[in-house]
Amino acid sequence: MKNLIKNKIVLITGGTGSIGAELVRQTLKFGPKQVRILSRDQTKQLYLEKELNEFIRAESPNVRFFIGDIRDKERLKSIFRGVNIVFHAAALKHVSSCEYNLFEAIKTNVYGLQNVLEEAVANNVERFVYVSTDKAVNPSSIMGLTKYLGEKMVANTYYYQGAKRTPFASVRFGNVLNSSGSIIPLFKQQINQGGPVTITDPNMRRFFMPIPSAAQLVLSALNYSQVNETFILKMPSIKILDLAEVLIQEYAPRVGKDPKDIKIKIIGRYPGEKVHEQLISSEEAESAVEMKDFFIIRPKVLIPSKLGHIPNYIYPKGAGKPKTKSKGYSTAEVTPLTKEQIKKLLFNQNLL
Repeated sequence: MKNLIKNKIVLITGGTGSIGAELVRQTLKFGPKQVRILSRDQTKQLYLEKELNEFIRAESPNVRFFIGDIRDKERLKSIFRGVNIVFHAAALKHVSSCEYNLFEAIKTNVYGLQNVLEEAVANNVERFVYVSTDKAVNPSSIMGLTKYLGEKMVANTYYYQGAKRTPFASVRFGNVLNSSGSIIPLFKQQINQGGPVTITDPNMRRFFMPIPSAAQLVLSALNYSQVNETFILKMPSIKILDLAEVLIQEYAPRVGKDPKDIKIKIIGRYPGEKVHEQLISSEEAESAVEMKDFFIIRPKVLIPSKLGHIPNYIYPKGAGKPKTKSKGYSTAEVTPLTKEQIKKLLFNQNLL
């Protein structure tokens, strides 16, 4: 990893979001020549700059903050000059928001991505990693559809870049624990207010992963990508009702509330919301392999082979022996964590 990043110029779009900011922190450890942080939120940039000040003075990397929008291609042109590596985390990511703001979701998640990809090709970047979501698998929402299209756009950039053969990889996440606007901060806020804690469906399950693990998967994709694969971390499945009950029991006393007084209210699913989420579809499983800690979906369509498969594919060293993945991977097929395991996970991540 150090060989890939040391003395390189790294651009992180959406660099002040939960994943983007953690990518900034972890990338700085590998001695980049410069880290360019692009986002629209000036306040978040100021907070991140303040947080990084001590580290920046100690390690002396060159960190630059850029206010801008990936929809603005002219702005991207100046930011991309000299860039070697791109982590693309900027997106509209909330299902309900995208559902009611269709054209805004398309402008950012599709046309914005197109702008970033075109500038990456124009500037001959060495590597590109796109942050996607499990909602891209068999999508039922506008947000999922835009991210599904985004994965296809990233993979098919192979055809667009001419003689240059930059690996354009995607990483696919479940829910990220305690990310901004996610369910744990919402539940905590509702508990602080005395309830009720609102759940859309008592049977709903989700994949969860800690923010540092999400960033590590992005860095692994940077390191391992060869031919525009999609990388998927193995994640625990959690029943949302169990998560709510654990938070009420453990967090309420910390804010002066009696857990018995905090009620749970079922409010019904939002438009486009699923009961179960998938990380790998049954069709994708045909070209997926299972490693020790993650899956790799190898692209079928962009490999110049008469046999239609990847010739001489080199599996990541130290990542375990590859195994065939014969079926899809969803929360319906993974045993959910027990309440005690959820409690341990939250304690380990300093969320309780």
